[in-house]
Amino acid sequence: MTDQKPEATKVASQVPHDSLPEAVAPRPRRKNKYAFGCAMLASMTSILLGYDIGVMSGAAIFIQDDLHVSDTQIEILLGILNLYSLVGSLAAGRTSDWIGRRYTIVFAAVIFFVGAIMMGLAPNYAFLMVGRFVAGVGVGYALMIAPVYTAEVAPASSRGFLTSFAEVFINSGILLGYVSNFAFSKLPEHLAWRLMLGVGAVPSVFLGVGVLAMPESPRWLVMQGQLGLAKKVLAKTSDSPEEAEERLLDIKKVAGIPADCNDDVVAVQKQSHGEGVWKELFLRPTPSVRRVLISAIGIHFFQQASGIDSVVLYSPKVFEKAGIHDKDTLLGATVAVGFTKTLFILVATFLLDRVGRRPLLLSSTGGMIVSLAGLGLGLTVVDQHPNGHLPWALGLCIASILAYVAFFSIGLGPITWVYSSEIFPLRLRAQGASAGVVVNRVTSGVITMTFISLYKAITIGGSFFLYAGIAAAAWVFFFTYLKETRGKTLEEMENLFGNKTEEKDGEVQMTNGAGGGSNGNA
Repeated sequence: MTDQKPEATKVASQVPHDSLPEAVAPRPRRKNKYAFGCAMLASMTSILLGYDIGVMSGAAIFIQDDLHVSDTQIEILLGILNLYSLVGSLAAGRTSDWIGRRYTIVFAAVIFFVGAIMMGLAPNYAFLMVGRFVAGVGVGYALMIAPVYTAEVAPASSRGFLTSFAEVFINSGILLGYVSNFAFSKLPEHLAWRLMLGVGAVPSVFLGVGVLAMPESPRWLVMQGQLGLAKKVLAKTSDSPEEAEERLLDIKKVAGIPADCNDDVVAVQKQSHGEGVWKELFLRPTPSVRRVLISAIGIHFFQQASGIDSVVLYSPKVFEKAGIHDKDTLLGATVAVGFTKTLFILVATFLLDRVGRRPLLLSSTGGMIVSLAGLGLGLTVVDQHPNGHLPWALGLCIASILAYVAFFSIGLGPITWVYSSEIFPLRLRAQGASAGVVVNRVTSGVITMTFISLYKAITIGGSFFLYAGIAAAAWVFFFTYLKETRGKTLEEMENLFGNKTEEKDGEVQMTNGAGGGSNGNA
């Protein structure tokens, strides 16, 4: 019996990565509670963005009445946070490579706390915009770092489940924002919107303290040469000791550390602060890195270009156009949107690692196309009968909005963050994820800051027909270009997006990725 152990170890170390699920088969159904806790804490950063989106949809009504600002100023106020967040998104990749993923999350919470307090105390529109800028920087940091940290901590068997927590908390934050609108709506206008915005500082306090209990990302630790600490984290966040060893070997290979090196601290090349990464991503990418980059940027673009923020941020205005005019009823209907969105994102978390990314993504986008077309039809009919009461058209609008956010939340919403955080190689991951978030926020900013102007130009029904067309283009892109990543380790993505890996200048790079591998569109 004793002679079989070295042989078993040898065989296990020689099996290809595709057989990793079999290697850890003794515990296929048990979720790693430690990794679960880490993912929960990290993903709570997304509550900051969700709360801001949700609360501003209702607060804007009170801000416009209290500060006497125009539709254009409200349009800019609601959408500008997305462009402000670019500062945080662009800085977050380099910051997280420098100080680590964990402290970057704390930094994001501190910045948002300051921004929320400034917005809550704003005496005028100009000061409110300054607070939006500060909060936007914090949101940019949070959006980039939460999925990256979770993807690097999570075992392959539950990475989709855990990484989707970011979208869960975005939706939870949106729902909390809607509830805050409803709760403070009875107060005087000048006080109501300030409390709605200022309360957003509360979750950032709990987040900043709670994150300190999390371990650092094992992949970041290896990039810093801290193998001893990385081993301890991997032992806690893997489904088995064998998987922990496999993950460590894979990370060491990508980081250019010899597999037989078992020192607790090793010297590594000074390449862990993002030097040269932008050149590797945009100026001199290998074919497979280019494919990864296009996949990440494409899915982020279509997530926002298909109109989700127009529905979420402007839901009171959309309901008003559909025929609901009472302010309390408007805010109540908006809460129903938030509840539906949150409910279906919870469903998605349990399907990502069972059904796979592509099936959920394609069915989600298909449902969004139909829902947007239905919403466009209902709003067009109501618009053409301004003095008539059309219950069926109003019902169609409400049903289409709820169906749209449900389909979005079950696929495109969470998968965007899961997919873009798991497909980049280790050296490029933080900065690559930043690039995806930049595209996401720019697209969202353009959509939200032009929605009122757009529907005034082509009618509100025409706006949603346009979003339906964009969603149809998204479906074609997802079907023809995106690969299935379910069950793959982060290091195996190199084989998925390229035909092989080769070492160059002491680091592993992806090559020959233009055509994909045999696992392409499974």
